[in-house]
Amino acid sequence: MSAALEILAAGPGVTLQDAGRFGLMRFGVTAAGPMDPLAFATANRAAGAPAGAAAIEISLGGLELTAAGASVPLALAGGAFDIALDGMRLPPAARLTLEPGARLRVRAGAAGARCYLALGARLALPPELGALATPARSGLGGLGGGRALAAGDRLPLEALGPPGGAPAGLVAPWLDRPGDVIRVIEGPQADYFADDQILAFCAGPWSVSPRSDRMAYILDGPRLRHARGFNIISDGIAMGAIQVPGDGQPIVLMADRQVTGGYTKIATVIGADLGRLAQLRPGARFRFATVPLKDAVAARRAEQAALAAPLAIEPVIRTALSPELLLGVNLIDGVTSGD
Repeated sequence: MSAALEILAAGPGVTLQDAGRFGLMRFGVTAAGPMDPLAFATANRAAGAPAGAAAIEISLGGLELTAAGASVPLALAGGAFDIALDGMRLPPAARLTLEPGARLRVRAGAAGARCYLALGARLALPPELGALATPARSGLGGLGGGRALAAGDRLPLEALGPPGGAPAGLVAPWLDRPGDVIRVIEGPQADYFADDQILAFCAGPWSVSPRSDRMAYILDGPRLRHARGFNIISDGIAMGAIQVPGDGQPIVLMADRQVTGGYTKIATVIGADLGRLAQLRPGARFRFATVPLKDAVAARRAEQAALAAPLAIEPVIRTALSPELLLGVNLIDGVTSGD
């Protein structure tokens, strides 16, 4: 039997994402890719995968899977999700080897909206337009047709790396990112808003609407007023661009964004805070803080320096026996007559 990961259960929005499609926006093709690039890169590095390699982006609906045919090195990083390997609790950022028949369960935990499962192997799937990234609305990538993963799916693997040994936690302090302040730089149409509206934008408070998805985070909060109208000649959209349409309700364009837009953009989330915003759950409250471009560049450099440093791990120490674990363990060894 060839090596594979078998999906036992998957909630809505669990997708395959690699670094994304680049150089195709002029043809109307969005890049897609991870919503939290820093967590995605951390998981890939811990798994021994190349930078930008395809991983599974796990949403709040969770994921359960097993290995078939071979042991598969894996790593997880992202929000504070509830992770268990055959009933043994693991840290939210962890490295492990998934043995054939073992069950890895990932569920929403104390915080965060996304978790990344990176593979110490290569997915034996054909790319579409140069990538496996799965934009939900475009019908591209993934297992074909651009759909989310579902129970019964089989992900074929090749070029497996060496087993990673016993499960271990990742020491990744750069993933500890409180999301109550999101840094932005001034947008290209900030002059379409009066000074008091810029102040209102920064003061908020804002919350993530339940209508948000991988294409855009719709924000609930004060309604902003335009000083010079809200329509512009359509231009390119960067991830993190914050549009303000005519109703005054800001929209942050995310990984599956459209490639152009004709609404004013008041600000842009800095690259180092894209993951911080992406990890906010519906209803989470936050505010914006405007920073100069040099601060945005410095934050990105600090992020890259953290990723380049040696990655520390710590052993997982079992502190309790769960009912699930006990049910899965054979506690009887041999039979006697009782004499």
